[in-house]
Amino acid sequence: MVIIANMTSKQHILTFKRSADAVYAMGDFTSATILYFKTLFALHDYLLLEKIGYAPKDHTERFRLLQQEFPELYAELDAEFNTYRSTYTRIASKETCNRIKKMIEHAITTHHIA
Repeated sequence: MVIIANMTSKQHILTFKRSADAVYAMGDFTSATILYFKTLFALHDYLLLEKIGYAPKDHTERFRLLQQEFPELYAELDAEFNTYRSTYTRIASKETCNRIKKMIEHAITTHHIA
């Protein structure tokens, strides 16, 4: 039997962050940006689970729940979501990656994840 870990734990958030930092250190800013966003999504899901007892199943549901429960996080994600989507077809610059990295680090500190 295979057991899948809960994707909404503090440990999972920090695992994504460590992976993003490692890829960043190698100079792969596109992959690091994607991993920083995965960190952010996991953090949002964790906060939603803690507050309402439910984590979203996809981006659409995450946006809706964040808008209702955490409007400031919704606004932040809404402003940067196109950056995430652009990583599907474009190479992210170091500056873009740094912007997302700082956003994640601020969220981890603000929400006492570390």
